[in-house]
Amino acid sequence: MSDSLLITTITLAYLLIVLTVGLSARHNQNSSLEGYVAGGRHMGLLVLFFILGAEIFSAFAFLGAPGWAYSKGAPALYIIAYLALAVIVWWLIAPYISRLGRLHGFLTQAEFLSACYPTRGNLLGLFIGVVSVLAMIPYLTIQIAGAGLLFEAATSGTIPFWLGSLLACGVVAAYVYASGLQGIGWTNLLQGVMMVGVAWFLGLATADQFFGGVGEMFRELQREAPEYLTMPGAGGMGWGAFSTAILVSALGCVMWPHIFMKFYSARNERTLKRVFVLYPLYSYLLVPLLIIGFAGVLLLEDSPLDSADRVLLTLVVELADFPAWLIGVALSGALAAAMSTAANLAHTSATILVRDVGQHLPALRDMPDDKALKLTRYGVVLISLAAYLLALVNPGSLVDLLLGAYGIVVQLLPMLLGALFWRRASRTGAFAGLAIGAALTLLFQFGVSTPFGWHAGFCGLVANTAVFISVSLAMRSASSCSPAQALGTNT
Repeated sequence: MSDSLLITTITLAYLLIVLTVGLSARHNQNSSLEGYVAGGRHMGLLVLFFILGAEIFSAFAFLGAPGWAYSKGAPALYIIAYLALAVIVWWLIAPYISRLGRLHGFLTQAEFLSACYPTRGNLLGLFIGVVSVLAMIPYLTIQIAGAGLLFEAATSGTIPFWLGSLLACGVVAAYVYASGLQGIGWTNLLQGVMMVGVAWFLGLATADQFFGGVGEMFRELQREAPEYLTMPGAGGMGWGAFSTAILVSALGCVMWPHIFMKFYSARNERTLKRVFVLYPLYSYLLVPLLIIGFAGVLLLEDSPLDSADRVLLTLVVELADFPAWLIGVALSGALAAAMSTAANLAHTSATILVRDVGQHLPALRDMPDDKALKLTRYGVVLISLAAYLLALVNPGSLVDLLLGAYGIVVQLLPMLLGALFWRRASRTGAFAGLAIGAALTLLFQFGVSTPFGWHAGFCGLVANTAVFISVSLAMRSASSCSPAQALGTNT
């Protein structure tokens, strides 16, 4: 059997295993909409740990993170920094979100926020729903594109980009359609173990094969290319861009709807806090992947890559002397990262599309749960297909795409903090701040340069917060409690 055929066979077998596990989970699923979306609100520590891990560690981790280490050097460490800070934000606010969601039966992020800031016709919920879907589709596109890149490189073109993307997309859509959050949870458990093991093996084995160890690799890097080990790095990412990328990512992490909505699914608040205590362990997944990126700086010095996101594939598949079966297993681990996150994104996007956007259509207003469940399943297929078609356009850097999406979604943070902790927070201020923050983020991201090299999302967040506070102070007098407290949450 040729190497490419063996690799292809192993990878397809892995996809079949994931599909089988995902479809089998439907037997344990509550047939209600709440069961499909929130897992019946009884997810335990282990499954929730891997669900939240898969929310963050995706194709971006296996392709984008080493790509940034290869192209920029030290600035890639922003990824580890923001993950450590994000857990603190989760710890502070997630229990309140979980409690209020259980009390009022919320399933989406927009339902939470629009209940805190009620508007006529629930226009705020519609606006948040549209912003959320627009932010998540690029994120889902990253996963589909990453799967295509993995298939194409590891099978030496036997499975081209378009087919590899389609296979991964199809498997994810199938088990999410059938099993909802239960299918996501059990497949994420399988794929989480897979990706952690593969990442550490590849990082250490690559450094050992080419340099005799990680320490010797960094000593050679210090001699040959020291600029990759200091700020602003080889890519010229200054402290302004570096620090604001950390802030936007750490603060935006809690505002991703697919993460926010998982707080509803926990068995209780104690389970959530235990997950957050253990969560930094998952972050160690990034360390070996960054090692591969730094190794690429030395190994590809004479033949630089057109796309930095391909550095892991180039080193592992083309340069390293790994047997074909091992490359097949490695590809499966990287695919696990892409598919586990894609499942969460497709599931959440479809829920938002039906619950927050669809309900404003006359034909879907006040629809019963069984109809909403059916439409949510259809939405999974629709969203997955849209992301697949976007992936075929050949998007740019995976990290740049992700940072751009974080910049949009973090604009929801001021209204959330206001709802939880500020008694003078107003719906007019929340709406105005969100609109201005999102508009400025898009302007800076696609047009005007930002001051001091700041992240576009950070500039939007500053304006958003200023407008929210100013308008809220002008619009209403102080009340006795925050909007969330008024809904019955003891914050």
